[in-house]
Amino acid sequence: MSTAENKKRWLALIILLLGDLMIVLDTTIVNVALPSIRENLQFTEASLVWVVNAYLLTFGGFLLLGGRLGDLYGRRLLFLIGLSIFTLASLACGLSKSQEMLIIARAIQGLGGAVVSAVALSLIMTLFTEQEERVRAMGVFGFVMAGGGTIGVLLGGLLTGAFDWHWIFLVNVPIGAAVFFFSLRLIPESRADSEHRHLDVGGAVTITASLMLAVYAIVNGNQAGWGSMQTLGLLVASIFLLGIFLWIESRVRSPLMPLGLFRIRSIATANVVGVLWAAAMFSWFFVSALYLQLVLDYTPLQVGLAFLPANLIMAAFSLGLSAKLVMRFGIRLPLVVGLGLAALGLLLFAFSPVGGSFLLHVLPGMILLGIGAGMAFNPVLLAAMSEVKESESGLASGVVNTAFMMGGAVGLAILVSLAAARTESLAAKGSGMLEALNGGYHAAFIVGAMFAALASLIGLAFLRKGLTPPTESAVH
Repeated sequence: MSTAENKKRWLALIILLLGDLMIVLDTTIVNVALPSIRENLQFTEASLVWVVNAYLLTFGGFLLLGGRLGDLYGRRLLFLIGLSIFTLASLACGLSKSQEMLIIARAIQGLGGAVVSAVALSLIMTLFTEQEERVRAMGVFGFVMAGGGTIGVLLGGLLTGAFDWHWIFLVNVPIGAAVFFFSLRLIPESRADSEHRHLDVGGAVTITASLMLAVYAIVNGNQAGWGSMQTLGLLVASIFLLGIFLWIESRVRSPLMPLGLFRIRSIATANVVGVLWAAAMFSWFFVSALYLQLVLDYTPLQVGLAFLPANLIMAAFSLGLSAKLVMRFGIRLPLVVGLGLAALGLLLFAFSPVGGSFLLHVLPGMILLGIGAGMAFNPVLLAAMSEVKESESGLASGVVNTAFMMGGAVGLAILVSLAAARTESLAAKGSGMLEALNGGYHAAFIVGAMFAALASLIGLAFLRKGLTPPTESAVH
């Protein structure tokens, strides 16, 4: 390969990652601006949650379908379509003058984000086929995915403080336009080499509806009540639709999700680990951000700066260290050790006091979590893609992204419910407000640590010792 072609591939990676970074940032950047949005558009506490949930609902529902459409009709084409939807919806969010307009635009944003996220990973896999280069590329992708959320807090604080909440959405417009322009020039089209290019409509409808009902039930569970008829009814309907989907997939000629995919041990294991890892990541990011803001009284900007050491460590791993570890030790060992360190970091946060200091009670946990995330994220993605045919890479990408999304949604719901219940219990026993809040966060950190530790043990038990990153021969 010529030097010019090689340079073009790495420029294409930067463009893909920039598009994906917008999506990752948008899942968290809005949280910092929620108080401003509530005041400006007169949201109630109950309705404000839909600024976040509308995005999660469509994002979680359309990830799998987005990946399959990319396989069938062209991954670059779907990337550009998803990017256009996301960018135009961001413009609509930024110009919103009513609650209804903002919530509808956020739902459309989630749809575009799902398509971009589902196909970006498979585009990276087709751009980089040599083992060492693919590991390096996936390392950078891992950093964007793992570190983008915490960058979102810092950026959200800066934009909301310097301008107003509209700019957390409007900033996406010029970035999206630039990514679209350079994608046309740098990213080659790719699609699955399949003789059957028929979309499994029945499977698409049932799995999308099942995922959307599940996400709706989960994100609304705290408000409606976990034992309510609404929550239980939605979860039962979601499971019923999932059953229909599996029945359809076992019988159609060209299934949306070939069930044989999950007979591959690395894919099945990576998805289970992904669910638990996402739940642990959410416990780290969201709960520690709450601890810093509500217990230690940090400003949004200070919260972002508190996460900076972890981001810098993850960047170091993503831009070289992670690739060297995977090439030296394979996929399993860095994954297991990284998740173990993350569990230890979360456990340290469970001992942080009300009057905690940054150096003693925040920084050590952040360092361990930065190292753990930097080591583990890349191997999780590589394990999910390591034994997949090229024709199913978009599907595998959509599946692992869905696993992360669902794990994050379920994990966040569990942790928030647990923290609230513990806080109420401590307050009823006479604890002060800060002590009660902190006690609730401690409970969430302990459960988050358990999620990460369980993911580490599952990786140790079920990933093959000699599992290595996918090569060109493995995906063709």
